[in-house]
Amino acid sequence: MSDHPPLKLSDLRNIGWAEWDPIGLLAKGERWERQPFADEYDNYLLRVASELRRGWSVAQAVDFLMRVETERMGLGVKPTSHARAEATVIAIEAYLNSSRG
Repeated sequence: MSDHPPLKLSDLRNIGWAEWDPIGLLAKGERWERQPFADEYDNYLLRVASELRRGWSVAQAVDFLMRVETERMGLGVKPTSHARAEATVIAIEAYLNSSRG
C-alpha cells in the first residue's frame, strides 16, 4: 500500500499546460479546462509524477520528457525544449513534495 496521497490530475495538467505544452496547443492566455485536447499530455505527466515517487532523478524525468517531445511526438529539439521539460519536472517535484503534507 502506498503512503503517497493520490495524484490530482488537474494539478498535473496545470503544470503541464503552463510549463511544457510541446505541441503548442494552448494559445497564450487560454486555459486548458474545457478544451477538447485537455488530456493530451496526461499519460506523460502521470508517468513523470509516478516515476519521481519511485526514485527517478530530475535528470531522468527531464530526459523522458525530452524523448517524448523529440522522438515519440517527432517534434525534434527546439531551443526551449530542455528548459520547458526541466521546468515541468521541477514543478511536478514541488507539487509532490507539497502534497506529502
